Amino acid sequence: MILEICANSFESALAAQEAGAHRIELCTELSVGGLTPSFGLLEKVLVELTIPVHVLIRPRSGNFSYTETELDVMLRDIETCKELGCDGIVSGALTKDLTLDLEITKLLKETSGNMEFTFHRAFDWVQDPLEALEQLIALKVTRILTSGQKTSAIEGIALLNKLKDKAGNAIQIMPGGGIHAGNCIQFKEAGFKTLHFSATKKVQTLEKQPRISMHNSLLFKEGIVATSSVKKIKEIESLLTK
Repeated sequence: MILEICANSFESALAAQEAGAHRIELCTELSVGGLTPSFGLLEKVLVELTIPVHVLIRPRSGNFSYTETELDVMLRDIETCKELGCDGIVSGALTKDLTLDLEITKLLKETSGNMEFTFHRAFDWVQDPLEALEQLIALKVTRILTSGQKTSAIEGIALLNKLKDKAGNAIQIMPGGGIHAGNCIQFKEAGFKTLHFSATKKVQTLEKQPRISMHNSLLFKEGIVATSSVKKIKEIESLLTK
């Protein structure tokens, strides 16, 4: 069985390699579902480790509907991954009404060239997963990472099985989300060939808790995208330059 580890740091990537995992999905910020890793992290992993690296291409949290500017950033990131010799890309896009954005996803896939292409867990938001499955098969996507549209893959195993049976050999269905030692055997017994999990351990690194938090709960809502406002910048600038 192929084990893909969602690695959010060099330490996680190293742990995956030392444990004998088959590949990693390299990203950062698991708390928001993962974001594109920095160039420095990517280069360090590729130079110092030998485990195959698939890279998450997601420029921000909030949703999976992207502007032209954001798409340009994503395409540049994919080109960088291609130049550095990465093994795969993990990405995808949705429309605002939560259907596959076929145009953008096709462009992301084509830009990836010969690298494998995984459509990520944006799949768990689509309104019609069986239709989306057929669309991704038509785009020749390598695999779909999904929890079966539930909070955890074990809760979504009914849909996962349906997707697997319908997909056949046309595309890989890779369960991911809440997979651990207590439930992993059920996916093997169901006939899945690959699993995605993080095997996360949490370590408190501060000896003393800070007075204020750097986490902003107002930004941890699905669909919220934070950007700087021209109006607000000008308002503050005008007040300070009087």
